[in-house]
Amino acid sequence: MSTAIPFLKGHGTENDFVIVPDPENALDLSPAAVAALCDRRAGIGGDGVLHVVRSAAHPEARTMAAEAEWFMDYRNGDGSVAEMCGNGVRVFARYLQHAGHVGEGDLAIATRAGVKTVHIAKDGDITVGMGRARLPEGEVTVSVGAHSWPARNVNMGNPHAVAFVDDLARAGTLYSPPPVSPASAYPDGVNVEFVVDRGPRHVAMRVHERGSGETRSCGTGACAVAVATARRDGADPAVTGTPVTYTVDLPGGRLTITERPDGEIEMTGPAVIVAEGEIDGDWLESALR
Repeated sequence: MSTAIPFLKGHGTENDFVIVPDPENALDLSPAAVAALCDRRAGIGGDGVLHVVRSAAHPEARTMAAEAEWFMDYRNGDGSVAEMCGNGVRVFARYLQHAGHVGEGDLAIATRAGVKTVHIAKDGDITVGMGRARLPEGEVTVSVGAHSWPARNVNMGNPHAVAFVDDLARAGTLYSPPPVSPASAYPDGVNVEFVVDRGPRHVAMRVHERGSGETRSCGTGACAVAVATARRDGADPAVTGTPVTYTVDLPGGRLTITERPDGEIEMTGPAVIVAEGEIDGDWLESALR
């Protein structure tokens, strides 16, 4: 592994990623390698890794190759595999534009949660079609210390528990996953969002992302929060026939989430490439010993 490996660094509302272009899927990015790259003190640092692979070259994405040329092989900061990352899709699209693979306009990106439609606008913002939310039945409770709150179970291709609180400080440090019960509701773990109201159709949130800890932003989490808030507010576009839009403030910035009458959810926000360089192969090899 002594050969240098190209990388870039990017973020979407400060949810940051190490981007590893690997069109032919030639790299063996083990969980330990991903964790080493995402280490903020001893590595490059990031909430996760965006492994950029042509769909036809990846066994998990070949069936999507006819719809989407590129596959976002997303990994959490601890090296675990994730189904989907909303901010990651925007940064992934920005990388494809930066590299000259795509231009402004529409494109499709394959993910483990299916093919996502993306629009790169002239003003720089990127809109991602995030699919439809599923709202599993059953009561869920989130706890932090002595405090507990009822939560809404929302699945955006990955699982979320959304709790409404009166103060975001009540979420504590979010260093470790907040306990959620019943555990059987989330057999593979869960992203937990804490939400406060800021105004009409305007909320703020903090999130503990499964496998990454508290992050500055979470795109699928913002979508889950918008859907949970709409239902709390009695708004369901499938019933009214009218789209509903929420502004969601996160520690790292602002996202706009729209749920349409057909159930499709669109997320709009910025995505930035901040650096590019080479990973020293010898360093990575030594980090894995």
